[in-house]
Amino acid sequence: MTANSRCSVAEPPGLETQRREIECLLRESELQAGDSWYVVDRRWFEQWKEFVESGDQNSSSFPGQIDNTELFEDLDSYHLKERLVENEDFMLVPAAAWHKLLQWYGMVDGQPALERKVVDLPSTLKVEVYPVEIFLCLHSNMENVTSAQFSRTDSIYVIQTAMCQTFSVPPGSECRLWMKSSDSSCERLRNVQVSVLDACLSSGMTVIMETRNADGTWPSSRPQIMRNSAEEQDSYRGQPGVCGLTNLGNTCFMNSALQCLSNTPPLTEYFLQSSYLDELNFTNPLGMKGEIAEAYADIIKQMWSGRHYSVVPRVFKTKVGHFASQFLGYQQHDSQELLSFLLDGLHEDLNRVKNKEYIELRDADGRPDQEVAEEAWRNHRRRNDSVIVDTFHGLFKSTLVCPECHKVSVTFDPFCYLSVPLPVSKERVMEVFFVSLDPHAKPVQHRVVVPKAGRVSDLCAALSDMTGVPPTQMVVADVFNHRFYKIYNPEESLSCILDRDDIFVYELSQQDEDSVLLALYLRERSHYRDYGSSSNSYGTTLFGHPLLLNVPRGSCSQEALYSLFLQRLARYVRPPDPAEELEEEEEEEEEDEEEELYKTQTNGISDDEQNASETAGPSEPEPCCSNASPNGPTDGPTPDPDPDPASSGPVATAGDPPPGVNQGLASLDQGDTEVGNGSLNPAAGNPDGLSAGGDLGADGEADGNAEPPAEAAQPPRETTEEENEADKQEEARSPSPPANECPAKRRACRKRRRSLFTIQAVNSNGTTERGMGEGGSAVSFSSQPYVAIDWDPDMKKRFYNENEAERYVKHGSMEVPQQQTTVQLQQCIELFTTVETLEEENPWYCPVCKKHQLATKKLDLWSLPEVLIIHLKRFSYTKFTREKLDTIVDFPLRDLDFSDFLLRKGVSPEEPPSRYDLIAVSNHYGGLRDGHYTSYAQNKDNGQWYYFDDSKVTYASQDQIVTNAAYVLFYHRQDKIRKPTLPAPSLSSASQPANDTTETGTAPSCGSMDTD
Repeated sequence: MTANSRCSVAEPPGLETQRREIECLLRESELQAGDSWYVVDRRWFEQWKEFVESGDQNSSSFPGQIDNTELFEDLDSYHLKERLVENEDFMLVPAAAWHKLLQWYGMVDGQPALERKVVDLPSTLKVEVYPVEIFLCLHSNMENVTSAQFSRTDSIYVIQTAMCQTFSVPPGSECRLWMKSSDSSCERLRNVQVSVLDACLSSGMTVIMETRNADGTWPSSRPQIMRNSAEEQDSYRGQPGVCGLTNLGNTCFMNSALQCLSNTPPLTEYFLQSSYLDELNFTNPLGMKGEIAEAYADIIKQMWSGRHYSVVPRVFKTKVGHFASQFLGYQQHDSQELLSFLLDGLHEDLNRVKNKEYIELRDADGRPDQEVAEEAWRNHRRRNDSVIVDTFHGLFKSTLVCPECHKVSVTFDPFCYLSVPLPVSKERVMEVFFVSLDPHAKPVQHRVVVPKAGRVSDLCAALSDMTGVPPTQMVVADVFNHRFYKIYNPEESLSCILDRDDIFVYELSQQDEDSVLLALYLRERSHYRDYGSSSNSYGTTLFGHPLLLNVPRGSCSQEALYSLFLQRLARYVRPPDPAEELEEEEEEEEEDEEEELYKTQTNGISDDEQNASETAGPSEPEPCCSNASPNGPTDGPTPDPDPDPASSGPVATAGDPPPGVNQGLASLDQGDTEVGNGSLNPAAGNPDGLSAGGDLGADGEADGNAEPPAEAAQPPRETTEEENEADKQEEARSPSPPANECPAKRRACRKRRRSLFTIQAVNSNGTTERGMGEGGSAVSFSSQPYVAIDWDPDMKKRFYNENEAERYVKHGSMEVPQQQTTVQLQQCIELFTTVETLEEENPWYCPVCKKHQLATKKLDLWSLPEVLIIHLKRFSYTKFTREKLDTIVDFPLRDLDFSDFLLRKGVSPEEPPSRYDLIAVSNHYGGLRDGHYTSYAQNKDNGQWYYFDDSKVTYASQDQIVTNAAYVLFYHRQDKIRKPTLPAPSLSSASQPANDTTETGTAPSCGSMDTD
């Protein structure tokens, strides 16, 4: 063996020593995950074994330099050949043995050492002879593809680092990786800490890297951005953070909460600096796999890029709905409920504690508060450690006292926000309409004060003090869509009546055993009926306001009821003059006269009849003449307005019904009317039924097939309304018949007396039930106390004064301005710390008594967080009532001092101060069932206040912030507040919307809020 063949290789030990050392290393080395082993050509290794076993330094079997040429496909790429077999094509040696062989024999120039890692595969350890070979490229340049090999135990972060170096990505750029498999589908490599094996990356796949745009979006999923024009997409530069959020459909609650959190400086800076990337917790079973945190980060980075007017939070909304099913879809929700879910979700996604240990909580057992509080906070941080805990979590003391054994239990519990109650008044103000027994008196609107937990009888008593009418002669009813939605019993709770219900209180005559309470509805018939049908009934539509009246049982004949109803409606129903002959036509059987009679008629009315109507009509135009109910469509066909202009005038001469209609309007004695044998029940004096008139504007069926529009249900009109406009509207509402409804034949008629209206027994909905026959001269009261008077449109137009029927007057109580209740925020906090008794649904288990007890509970504040969220409990829910409290809570914008509410005082000079400044407010306008959320927030960079209303952002002044809509308050502790780095906007710019929309930046008002 010559010296030249050894080159720079160190002098090896004796051959026996070599054999013994290598064999010892091969025998004793075990596979351990992460260790390195080396691939050696088997023929070279076998020749080395033969050489050392010969014991002859000059043997011809000298192996020379380590040569793996036979293992490579080619000597350019040095890729291993496919399907090489261990112990047949190559040998595996541990790292220690490899380094000795390399030191003794060297390696052929240019050949790489074939180092391979031991990987921990499921149920086995194995040397990874073939690493994963992956193609790498950038999203911005998919053509430039390179390949690299990675061990299955390498983390995705190793791939990301290698790609940053390969493609010269600027340091500090925020990147994310996508895995593209052979089927062209892409999947996000969300957790960069997992291994290549766990990420299911295999050879031949492509990893794509993208970097975040300057506007906070990602190239692969650029969201919809609201822009004024396409040219401004990349040129807009605005104040970072002053960015609207598009309403996706009832998502104003989410937008309001997001704007408040976006303007919480410590949380926003944490995400803008990408600190969250190092703390994403993908394994927390209580978390959302980091998806909520990433989706929130995307929203924040877009809003604070300064390059968007408004952002569409669709991806964030989808993620929230995925992990919290209650927020799926587009229903209305509570901004505080979303805020609670979001803070909890962000905490779990960013929890630095990967494996939560079990900690058994201990009671105080007489120990000092300081010791127990420190232990509780320490235990809390052992399981919960995140930016949310750092920023929003505080500690309060909970004291429970058993009412039986007086056991005192003291615990210290963390909180993320304070839900403080509002002082609740024990009285409520109700607005009702009083309908007097005097038929000529208009309804009077009253405002009365009643006990909140009172009964209907309390309402009657309060109204009795104003009217002098005994409460026993009053009946309270909820009027809705021209019928009675409910007639209340005096003992029913007032909590059943909502503030927006239209409540009418009717004065009744003295009741006796022979009288029955009768509900009276007003209905209008359609002009025509289907002559091809065997039915004699017409379509009807409810109109006007229903009435309640006591009727003597002996006065139930048709004539008596007709006279009684006519007297009760005297204020707005004009009785016909004696000179007005109300005649109706009766069918003749002679068919041969029909054609001749029809030729002498105008618009289906005979000339004689038309002339008679002109002479019998009133000498002056009625203030309200309408031949159609304002309630919209009827059950039957709707007549056309009179096409003949000559027939229009002060008196609607064409208002008489055409031939064939009057046969259903014969006088009550003839048996031709629709008053059937349907009977009424005097015992059901307080039935529940759907009803009439009111100002709610809600939809409801007026008859079996009719659905009046919302605007039909109006309260009585005040006498101050102009009548000319009403007349115009009524003319515009004149009914018109469809062309196909004209009867095929005209019938010859003869005239006889007719009534203004007919009487029909109906159900509580105001509809005629099947089986109510026609005819009969009296109404029996065996089933229901509801009747309707049916008006022919022409008779209604001539004799029913609609303007007068809608008029009402206001009582003096309506003119007294209601005092808006105002409470101080400190009062609400005092209520929060007041002793209360637990409810029966939530008892406490006493360890001494060994049973559940209704203990007294007191909460006290121990320590406060950097950012304090205060939730004003405006929505009050009890067993009996549900209401929203519109009390104004006067909260300070600066120097909210909690020193008087904190138990921990003077413990150490390092204690943080307890003074806070307001930074954001979530507002709710509206009531329990609907409403709109907005927010006020102070920008952390320039100190300016803004008003956020979905996609619209306007400047706000500090005197606009305190309103009765304030719902959730955000306060920042003064020692953590950073001074603004930018000057506030000038006054000239403050007059324009902050995000450059076309609307002016006016202060919001509840009345102008759009309801979602």
